[in-house]
Amino acid sequence: MLKTLRLPLLALLFSIMLLGLAVILRFTEDSNEDASIPENATQQTSVVDALPESTVATPITTLVPTLRPVSNVLPPIAGQLTEGLVGNINKLNPLFAGLNPVDQDISSLIFEGLTTTNDFGEVVPDLAERWEVSRDGLEYVFVLRRDVLWHDGLPFTSADVAYTINVIRDASYQGDAALKAFWRTVEMTIIDDYTLRFRLVQPLALFPEMLKMGIVPAHVLEGYPVDQLEHHPFNLDPIGTGPYQVEELYAIDGQLSISLRVAPVYRQRPEGQTGFQIDRILFRTYETTEEALAALVRGEINSLGRLEPSRLTSLNGITNLTVYSRPLPSVGVLIYNWQRDDIPYLSNSRLHLAFAKGINREEAVLKALGGQVILANSPLIPGSWAYDGTARYPTYDVEAARETLSTVSFEIAVETPVPSPDEVIEQQSTETPSETSTESPTVVESPTPQTISLRRNFTILVINEPEYEALADALAQQFSALDFSVEVEAVDEELYFQRLKAGDFDTAIVEYSFAPYADPDPYAFWHSSQAEDGVNYGGVNDARLNELMERGRREHLGGVRAQIYRDFQQVFVERVPALILYYPLYTYVIDSRLDGIKIGFLSTPADRFRHIQDWTWQLSTNS
Repeated sequence: MLKTLRLPLLALLFSIMLLGLAVILRFTEDSNEDASIPENATQQTSVVDALPESTVATPITTLVPTLRPVSNVLPPIAGQLTEGLVGNINKLNPLFAGLNPVDQDISSLIFEGLTTTNDFGEVVPDLAERWEVSRDGLEYVFVLRRDVLWHDGLPFTSADVAYTINVIRDASYQGDAALKAFWRTVEMTIIDDYTLRFRLVQPLALFPEMLKMGIVPAHVLEGYPVDQLEHHPFNLDPIGTGPYQVEELYAIDGQLSISLRVAPVYRQRPEGQTGFQIDRILFRTYETTEEALAALVRGEINSLGRLEPSRLTSLNGITNLTVYSRPLPSVGVLIYNWQRDDIPYLSNSRLHLAFAKGINREEAVLKALGGQVILANSPLIPGSWAYDGTARYPTYDVEAARETLSTVSFEIAVETPVPSPDEVIEQQSTETPSETSTESPTVVESPTPQTISLRRNFTILVINEPEYEALADALAQQFSALDFSVEVEAVDEELYFQRLKAGDFDTAIVEYSFAPYADPDPYAFWHSSQAEDGVNYGGVNDARLNELMERGRREHLGGVRAQIYRDFQQVFVERVPALILYYPLYTYVIDSRLDGIKIGFLSTPADRFRHIQDWTWQLSTNS
């Protein structure tokens, strides 16, 4: 009997051994795969591919205390980019993404607007094929492209645009309040599936750029309560028309991260049929800049966006990184309070000119902010189609400044109170008359003007952050050379804005931001109508500047408008109603082996991806 069963038993035993060997080999293989995924990484959707690492040519041990030299790290994976972002992923939905920089960066690759901007900040078609403007500038007709599909394969139509705008102007919309207020003033009509008409209440040249906001799919979201949209699953599983679509979500050390792939439907479009060698993008998020920098040094990420320029010294010694810097669409200025009754000379144009001559802006800016900013000479942003590089502030010259100051009056006429006739009679009746008095009745004379000297001291209001306090201190020291005593008032951000809005300041350092638009319209910052409820905190009121700004925002012909803004900049630097100081910089650090990087005008930092279809890895076989 046993002899009969010997062969079957041996076969069974051999099969068990083979099965055991297979299990062991599979376990070893899985362990090797997991080794390339960060510890504590958990899937949120499907299986995550191994995360790439990059080579660190020169290990740095002094960046942050937790860093240690890294060796034997893997080179970047061809066709894949891993980028680090500081912050959290919340809502990858353009209806809400503008409230969070991380969401804005990622969603900019998933969604598109009817328009976009080019490297010079000019508005160009995107989902729109073209548009036409009426002669009075009040009506815009947009014709949409017919070759665009959503990532799920359904066609993009006028209904999607109408749905997106109707959500934004809905009373229960929880997103950008300013955007909601604007769109509630615009009349919209669907002409057909690929044509819409917009009617404005007044001409607005920047209107086409208002339509660069990402459009969302009506077929996915329609019917859902608007006040509940911020909780819709779509916010973390979005469907767009952009070049990249969501591949998967995953968590690493409690931080939500995401991978995107080039969308197959986008590759069918003419602009998607070439390029896009970066087929996959992994966005890894970090709570702090220190953690993101450490990840960059370790090779966990290939690039890092929104890095403060002051942190660049931490990367000294790393040879495989390239730094790209571009001005952000913001300008830092010292504004004067033109409405300050107790210091009326702050609105004097001669004083403004004297200060422009007598303050060495370059020295103050470099001393306080170093390489974090660049010196500004215009209230508009360099790189823009409207920027005039010939607009220059007066040359720094203290003696010329003193000469100009000698033409400014620092005295004010006041009238000495004079008693009324009744008061004079009453006063005389109380006096003892002289028996021999032959004096004539008292005559009441006109008041005699008198002058009093105004104080030559004022304050600079600033947010209590070290670099801005340092800038204010540097300016205060220079004002002393012009015989002014200036003190710095550094307060927290909340109080700072309260005082700006209330006009409770003498002078203040302010950053005026054009974001999220590339359009150069400076109306909100400098037009006199914006002093009450806008951001013209100092109450600037210059008739010539007002007239140019009014014309500029109405004129929709690009060439004419460009000339208007050139004139505006020339008048601004001649009359210097405020002291223009600096442009803050956006700094992007990326692996030097990534080629094809081109960063033009930034309306938001997400514009750095404008030419991502041209990015390629230049990897040698032994990288």
